[in-house]
Amino acid sequence: MLEHLDEPALVESLRELVRIPSIGGTDAEVEIQDVAAGMLRDLGTEVDRWDLDLDELKRDPLFPGVEVERRHAVGVVGTTAGEGTPALVLQGHLDVVPAGDPESWLGGNPFSAEVRDGVLIGRGACDMKSGVAANLAVLRTLERAGVRLERPLAVHCVIGEEDGGLGGFATLRRGHGGDAAVITEPTSAQIVTATAGALTFRIEVAGRSAHGSLRREGVSAFDAFLPIHSALMAFEAERNRDPDQSFVSDLPYALSFGIVSAGEWSSNVPDRLVAEGRFGVQIGEDPRLARARFEDVVTEVAVKDPWLRENRPVVTWPGGQFASGHTDADHPLVTEMTAAVVATGGPEPRLAAGVYGSDLRLYTGIGGIPTLHYGPGHAQDAHAPLEKVEIDQVVEVTRSLVVLALRRCGVAPR
Repeated sequence: MLEHLDEPALVESLRELVRIPSIGGTDAEVEIQDVAAGMLRDLGTEVDRWDLDLDELKRDPLFPGVEVERRHAVGVVGTTAGEGTPALVLQGHLDVVPAGDPESWLGGNPFSAEVRDGVLIGRGACDMKSGVAANLAVLRTLERAGVRLERPLAVHCVIGEEDGGLGGFATLRRGHGGDAAVITEPTSAQIVTATAGALTFRIEVAGRSAHGSLRREGVSAFDAFLPIHSALMAFEAERNRDPDQSFVSDLPYALSFGIVSAGEWSSNVPDRLVAEGRFGVQIGEDPRLARARFEDVVTEVAVKDPWLRENRPVVTWPGGQFASGHTDADHPLVTEMTAAVVATGGPEPRLAAGVYGSDLRLYTGIGGIPTLHYGPGHAQDAHAPLEKVEIDQVVEVTRSLVVLALRRCGVAPR
């Protein structure tokens, strides 16, 4: 069977996907979904391609939030023939984050999909177009081998994962599901059975403006923010004491500030500061409780500070709201994925937990689908300058997924 895996076609499909600059919220995010739909049709699946009703989805009480504006978004699912509910779902997102400073790409085009010494370079190569290319290659391998599956295999191509999970949420709300799912996020070919959550926060701190030469006549919003920052960093340390050893990081629930802005004039005391960032949610922690705990820290600082007591900081929660998610490590899917890796000549993969939020929590939570991550690429290359993926690892992952699909879906008699 595995001799039917067409490695050049796998690489070429990955290059085609990487060349499309499918940054969240852009027209290219729609374009790449249409390209994926065409690929799925060419591979003989029944394709459901639909326009997302963004207004309706936003009204849903479980809507996961977004951080970029979209006028149009598309969902795509390809399903093979077979009886009943898909026995296996392979899922991947095709949206990418912006490429960043062009200089960090050493003068190259971030979307050129250049291959050097067995490594493909480009924004989205690791996170996670290589995983989507692997999913498509599973279908291509089965087709080339002339195999008809007894139970359906579904491939979900989604967008909006990077800023909340819009595409995965919409796909589940559309009614697409399965007995089990593998999301081919970059895991260094490890099996990830749990992911932390992440909540986007915004803190607004008031000050009182004055001329910079008479700064004591005013109240700096920046200075007022400093004790809040200090308290939140102590809160982060408390939440990360004695982390689970399955995490690849000793700071699995990071609290980081991505944007801090204050003032409008260099010689004025700033009268307003806005800080935005991400707050890590512990596995199994209700996001509502996590938000309340965060707000309690800010409130505690405010009641002890004469200025903040009368000018309370405002905490809001815009953008993506990722709950945590997990599948029991002893679930049969984990055993089957492990066996598929070993059957294709790989070492028994380590079971791990991810420090990032992902669509796993939507598939396990809203969808009720046992789900794990297993995919090519290293997490440290995701979102990074000169993002890359090793082609050999993409091939290895694809081989394991082919075996898993055959074993889970079964081969229909001729």
